[in-house]
Amino acid sequence: KLGLIGYRDRGDEYVVKSFSLTDDIDAIYGHLQEFQAGGGGDAPESVNEALAEAIHKMPWSSDNKVLKIIFLVGDAPPHMDYPNGPKYPDLCREAAKKDLIINTIQCGEMAETKPIWQEIAKLSEGSYIGISQSGNVAVISTPMDKELSRLNERIGATLIPYGDSKLQAEVHAKYAAAKSAPVSAMADRLTYNSKTGKAVQGRGELVDALNDKTLKLEEIDQKQLPTELQKLDRDELQKRIAKAHDERADLQKQIVELSKKRDGYIQSENKRLAAEGKGDAFDQKVTETLHAQAAKKGITY
Repeated sequence: KLGLIGYRDRGDEYVVKSFSLTDDIDAIYGHLQEFQAGGGGDAPESVNEALAEAIHKMPWSSDNKVLKIIFLVGDAPPHMDYPNGPKYPDLCREAAKKDLIINTIQCGEMAETKPIWQEIAKLSEGSYIGISQSGNVAVISTPMDKELSRLNERIGATLIPYGDSKLQAEVHAKYAAAKSAPVSAMADRLTYNSKTGKAVQGRGELVDALNDKTLKLEEIDQKQLPTELQKLDRDELQKRIAKAHDERADLQKQIVELSKKRDGYIQSENKRLAAEGKGDAFDQKVTETLHAQAAKKGITY
């Protein structure tokens, strides 16, 4: 599951803005796209408040076999001068009690941030990563991207939004965001969705709901269907659903196979970049950190 917390400072548009842990990566991506840098520029920021929100407000699992990680990303140090405000040394100890790891990612080179980010990581058994302000993200194009983009279009043609107008609009918005996303993000999403057997994460898609048994065929409410499908009789509707199901299942098999080839290509390119001394991109550093921390929990992938 993923959650998201944006933080600024007192006097800005908001201090913290939180989106709870969810397996709906489409929703998280949408929230992430809504965040924009604003205010700030005066350092420090409300880092402590954001950490407190992450540690105490997110619905973390109590299972000690679960890998639980907070990534603190920012360029400015925390305010330590707010009366009665939370302080990161105490928060790190509280995180440790909950078996939470805090990894810190410093964007840019603000000198006063680095020692604090390193201390936070050390106190919570996490890792410190420093990256350029731009993120230095290595975007690797692959020979499979064009075909995956085509398959994404075909998956979209099988969507049957289901629910009230708001829920149906969310399904359309998630797919629209996926179509307009960078190719690498689109391909990653498509791979994840196909492995989970879904076309859209979250609620509001009829074939997905029938597949995961949150809805039965006989329970379908015609009024919750798109307008053009409401006029179909039961037999016609069942045929339409079966057609969408079968087409999607075939497409998802193709996507899984293509994704394996894409993953292999990207791994080879990452090794080549590392050998050339260019393997310090943000995504590579995060991947290395996750592998090491997951291994301590007996998780390998």
